[in-house]
Amino acid sequence: MPQGADALAPLMAPIGELKGVKENDARLMAKAAGGPRVLDLLLHLPERYLTRRRITRPSHALPDSEVLIPVVISSHKSGRSGQGRPYVRVRCEAEGESVTALLMNWQKPWAEKALPVGATRWFAGTLKEEGDDWVVVNPQISAKEDGIPEVQPVWPLTGALGLPQVTRAMGAALALLPELPEWQDPPLLRREKWPGFTPALRAIQAPEAEPGAAPRHRLAYDELLSGQIALGLVRRRSRERPGRALAGGETLRAKALAAFGFPPTEAQRQAVAEIDADLAAPRRMLRLLQGDVGAGKTLVAVMAMLRVAEAGAQAALMAPTELLARQHLRTFEKLCDAAGVKVALLTGSVKGKERKRVLAGLADGSIPLVLGTHALFQEGVVFHDLALAVVDEQHRFGVAQRLMLAEKGDAVDMLVMTATPIPRTLLLTQWGEMAVSRIAGKPPGRQPIVTRITSQDRLPDIIERLGEAIGREERAYWVVRAISGSERDDSVAAEDRFAELNGRFPGLVGIAHGMQDIAVREASLADFAAGRTKILVATTVIEVGVDVPEATIMLIEQAERFGLAALHQLRGRVGRGSKPSSCLLVHSPGLTEGEKRRLLVLRDSDDGFVIAEEDLRARGGGDALSTRQAGLPGARLLDPREDPEEYARLVDIAHDDAEVLLGRDPALASPRGQAARLLLALFGHDITMAPLDAG
Repeated sequence: MPQGADALAPLMAPIGELKGVKENDARLMAKAAGGPRVLDLLLHLPERYLTRRRITRPSHALPDSEVLIPVVISSHKSGRSGQGRPYVRVRCEAEGESVTALLMNWQKPWAEKALPVGATRWFAGTLKEEGDDWVVVNPQISAKEDGIPEVQPVWPLTGALGLPQVTRAMGAALALLPELPEWQDPPLLRREKWPGFTPALRAIQAPEAEPGAAPRHRLAYDELLSGQIALGLVRRRSRERPGRALAGGETLRAKALAAFGFPPTEAQRQAVAEIDADLAAPRRMLRLLQGDVGAGKTLVAVMAMLRVAEAGAQAALMAPTELLARQHLRTFEKLCDAAGVKVALLTGSVKGKERKRVLAGLADGSIPLVLGTHALFQEGVVFHDLALAVVDEQHRFGVAQRLMLAEKGDAVDMLVMTATPIPRTLLLTQWGEMAVSRIAGKPPGRQPIVTRITSQDRLPDIIERLGEAIGREERAYWVVRAISGSERDDSVAAEDRFAELNGRFPGLVGIAHGMQDIAVREASLADFAAGRTKILVATTVIEVGVDVPEATIMLIEQAERFGLAALHQLRGRVGRGSKPSSCLLVHSPGLTEGEKRRLLVLRDSDDGFVIAEEDLRARGGGDALSTRQAGLPGARLLDPREDPEEYARLVDIAHDDAEVLLGRDPALASPRGQAARLLLALFGHDITMAPLDAG
């Protein structure tokens, strides 16, 4: 048997090299299958199956059912339809009964050549009785009795591509399938009653009967397992990279916690302990800290960075926006000042003498902690001894940007944080290269938020109620999607809503959006935080990085146009103080059932993980192992939106299976490991995977 990539060489060849496939058909098949290789065609699964009943005379046909029938050709007659389209009427006979094939867009010479008088041909199609005759329109035609399958896979097609072309090409592709070793665990195959890889493909692409779910689930599991093994290899390499042990005491932390005023929650203590263990280990940390809105991730980051400072090294926290970096700075200054530790801010707006002071302090080590934006990894920034890089809102940075910050030091530990709750399924498929700490629940003192849904038709009443709330010294966010109006988009604009509300409540309304100068936006946010304005009209620029405990009302206009995760994040801007809070989801008139269902999810749950699961099903989450930014990882062969429970079940099994395999055979040198290398190659994960040392 050919070994390694050689075994898969026939499957990596272009579709156009398959026997009998024309160049234009190959191009269309590549487009439909999502790739130009024979393997892409083989993994282009049918969307349904068409079952044909084999009969010998037309009177045996059932109404509106597909049949396969042999006929003898009698005559040809050309004509044109009422729309001027050419056709050929082919008279045939089947066991003494008349059959007419109506071939639209055919020319008579073509029909005479393909269907000569006296020849026997097999027609596949739907027969309809017309008087003493039976008519079939544009049947599939074969000169061979076995030339048309009784069970016909129906693949997604494109352009002029037809089922006969794909059927022939698929047969040629299946003939190239090599004999491959089994990479799956035998007990799992027996338990799930799954066929082998090649039998599964044959059962799906050239079935003798409708194949059922088992072959498709087998292939879907192959895809998921390949992704889990690939992520496992990445994770092991990351963990095996040499690091350094950082031993820090508790003195600085104790002083900071005394200033904080509340003890950490059990979930926060657990996350700190996991991070401490990573920092103390002689390998680099790569850990994801996830938690719902307001779960208290910033305190955990402070504790980790203070440990590094007490060990005599430096730590940096990078945020995606200056707004968020400055919010973190307020928290850090309160806690780090109490601990006697210097902390600085470095962003694009920090210039002149202050920038020189910060850069000098980072270079000589007198500033142990720094917060900032992309400015942190610019060429002119030099650290004396960077040991820990913390990246907030990880999804807003590319992998390359994350690594650029880590390269500012030697053997830098990495902690990435996200306030977007991540479902377990997505954790295992997209974030699997990282160790994960999860902060469940919220710190003491957080207030519940009552969420309501209403229509834009009620805006006059809403504004009236808002005026009453302002009279009670409450503060409100009013969030819209757009900054200014557009003829191509009917989204409500922040500038328009600000003008209207400011006319109603003069001097009490502020505005914040991404096109403002940072100083203007900061001033607007400061006025709202200080209570000089009572209503802040804003875009999603306030989704993260804004903390005003006195704000108790979040109104989101045209809420159906926001993603569920964004809505949940926005809702988390209130409920941060001691007063009860509310969130009003204002939708456009004519809400669809799908939009209503999504908003009801938010109304009925404040659990970010429940909401994230629903958002994941609705729009997907991209793929960490490729450049794909939409859809779900490992979802080509099983759509999780159609069968979310089965998808999640297979992800769980694949994750555990990959962990066991790599735990026993990290070099993938055993017979199953060698087979797994072929699996990685099949699904495109082998390009950068050099063998690992078994030790």
